[in-house]
Amino acid sequence: MLEELAQAEAAVAGCLGASAWALAEHDLVAALDAAHRLEQRLAAVKLALVRELDGRGSATAQGASSTAVWLRERLHLGVGVARRMVELAATLDAAPAGVRDALAAGSVDVEQVRVIAATVETVHSAAGTEVADKAVGVLVDWAAQFDATQLRRLGTRILDHVAPDVADAAAEAALRADESRATRDRHVTISEQTDGRLRLTGILDPEAATLLRTAIDPLSAPTGPDDTRTSGQRRHDALAEVCRLALRGGELPDHGGDPTQLVVTTSYDGLTRQLGTGALDTGLQLTPEAVRRLACDAAILPAVLGGSGQTLDVGRQRRLVTGPLRRALVLRDQGCAFPGCDRPPRWCDAHHIRHWADGGATSLDNAVLLCGHHHRHLHHSDWSVRLGGDGHPEFVPPTWLDPDRLPRRNQYHRRT
Repeated sequence: MLEELAQAEAAVAGCLGASAWALAEHDLVAALDAAHRLEQRLAAVKLALVRELDGRGSATAQGASSTAVWLRERLHLGVGVARRMVELAATLDAAPAGVRDALAAGSVDVEQVRVIAATVETVHSAAGTEVADKAVGVLVDWAAQFDATQLRRLGTRILDHVAPDVADAAAEAALRADESRATRDRHVTISEQTDGRLRLTGILDPEAATLLRTAIDPLSAPTGPDDTRTSGQRRHDALAEVCRLALRGGELPDHGGDPTQLVVTTSYDGLTRQLGTGALDTGLQLTPEAVRRLACDAAILPAVLGGSGQTLDVGRQRRLVTGPLRRALVLRDQGCAFPGCDRPPRWCDAHHIRHWADGGATSLDNAVLLCGHHHRHLHHSDWSVRLGGDGHPEFVPPTWLDPDRLPRRNQYHRRT
């Protein structure tokens, strides 16, 4: 084998010195096809060598912890690439001869081999060896027309072509197996970071995944040309808005006998003059700006302390903007009032134009509906909001955006 590989290497080296520009177009295409077939045939040889080395335990005998680690060092591969190579070598070794022959003939590439081998294994479990061998031929034929991704999709219905009498039963069994696996593997892990943030990881089953996507996808779209958030930041904010809506609905289970609520603790001076910080009842510290923004949200319960720490006020046991006042606000604004935003009323907070800590009243002429994103944006930017002469909200942009600072309105809800 070494002599043949040396000859092949010399032949390839000779091709490298050839002038591709001198070839006619049909010869150029034929050369590309030949190079691709040669690449797949060399892959078959390489995988056979890897399988033999792995089977002999050569890597561990030389002091490596595994064949994948040995390949990483020997061939300067990424460990993930090396591990997949070892796995594919084992898969190919156990696959029907037709799969190995197809790779050796250059008819399929290694990614297609992965798909074919996995599909044939499924067919073998459902219908036996004879049908599995028949499936190899069909899949290899398909591989001449379709890439690995398309081949995997077609392979889900391979039994319709090679064993239609068992296809429906096998499809149902596969579906039940997928459902069982999804139920078993579902989980969400919440890891608390040192600064109060949370890292979310997990796997959702199909039903929960559909619910989540249905809930957050409409909220994950950019809110307008001024929305500079990344897609990940928009999904984060959409998830937060869904949680706010759930809290606002008042239908969550009680926690410790009290309705679900968020408590923010701050000093009175810090709230009115924006000099101090605040803290959630979970212990997380907040900036004064965040406290003021949350304090005008109907979903929180402010707890204000005096200089000696005594409780001056533990909020209002009702929503700040509720009942007829909230309905009037919805009728007036019809959704988020920020220019260009299409968020409906149910996704919006009631923002005090003049903050209630500064003496602002809880009234229709001192309130405006804002979605979660634009509520934060207004509290942390140079935009300002006021009511126009007709009683509808208008937003004054910062100087850097419009030197004339001409007021802008949301025309989206007016059109609808």
